[in-house]
Amino acid sequence: MDRKKVILLVAALLIAAITAFLARSMFTGAAAPTAAAAKPVETGPKVMVATRALPVGTIINAESFRYQPWPKELVEDAYFIEGPGASEGTDGAAAAGIAPDELIGTVVRNAITAGQPITKGSLVKPGDRGFLAAALGPGMRAITVPVSALTGVAGFIFPGDRVDLVLTQNIAGPGGPPLKVSETILRNMRVLATDQRSTNTVDEAGNTVVRKYKLVTMEATPSIAERITVAQSLGTISLSLRSLADNAAELEQALASGEVSIPEGATAEQEAAIMKKVAQRPISGKSTYTTGGDVSRFQRSSIPAQTPLAIASENVRIQRQVQKVVSSQTVRVSRAGAETVVDVSRRQ
Repeated sequence: MDRKKVILLVAALLIAAITAFLARSMFTGAAAPTAAAAKPVETGPKVMVATRALPVGTIINAESFRYQPWPKELVEDAYFIEGPGASEGTDGAAAAGIAPDELIGTVVRNAITAGQPITKGSLVKPGDRGFLAAALGPGMRAITVPVSALTGVAGFIFPGDRVDLVLTQNIAGPGGPPLKVSETILRNMRVLATDQRSTNTVDEAGNTVVRKYKLVTMEATPSIAERITVAQSLGTISLSLRSLADNAAELEQALASGEVSIPEGATAEQEAAIMKKVAQRPISGKSTYTTGGDVSRFQRSSIPAQTPLAIASENVRIQRQVQKVVSSQTVRVSRAGAETVVDVSRRQ
């Protein structure tokens, strides 16, 4: 190849490389314009919506709802609006504001999905007609138990807590003092109300006020309600407050024993719903008990058996009753229209 052509070719390649390098430096050195994130403009009032699914009977607390901006043209007069002011709905009616504390303790009458606005007709306030019926789960009943400061945990049981029922009774037996026994007959019972209050009373600082009460209303199945009614006639019923961690432990035991089974292919939501339902059900299975002999060596641990003397006296009493019945046996005989009374015991 001609030397002159080679030199021109190398020079052209060199110029092209320098041009490319300068162009790259020009584009990378210039500061790229940054796009400012546009903050969404909140239009319309803030409407109260459910933070999670609220089935029928759910007691509303501070974590059940939040306020969310809502298009003004879609606001209905049945919605709860944030603040003391009012906003116009689609029909021109005013949807009044409400303080969140006024909704705490109310009960869901109609099921509400997550993110759905909470309406006034979907909640029932304490004291309203049908409040207690709305607080009950499907197939459940409400039953009331009398308590005192001693049997009611000194007033530290509030609506929404879970309790166990302990029955204390004296079982009489011949030939000795009665047997004193205390037995846990029911577990995981949900408290609906104390006296006629279904919400907790708070002071100006927001602290829960402990009050004395004489009646506790709980949620129970029909069969458990029957057991509680019978237990009240047997002895004294005391309430035992449960820890929040007890439900998780008993749920693990139910899963391990096969009492609760989760179907194959169940979604996470279905599995959570099954676990929640099991954790909230009252338990009436095998109960634990403690006798007086377990507490003191001077008390009995079983019902006293009959002594030979007691058995002998009982046999004598039965024989005397039999002789009395036999000695008074008579037969009425009718002959030719005439009736005669014959003493059968004298003819034996």
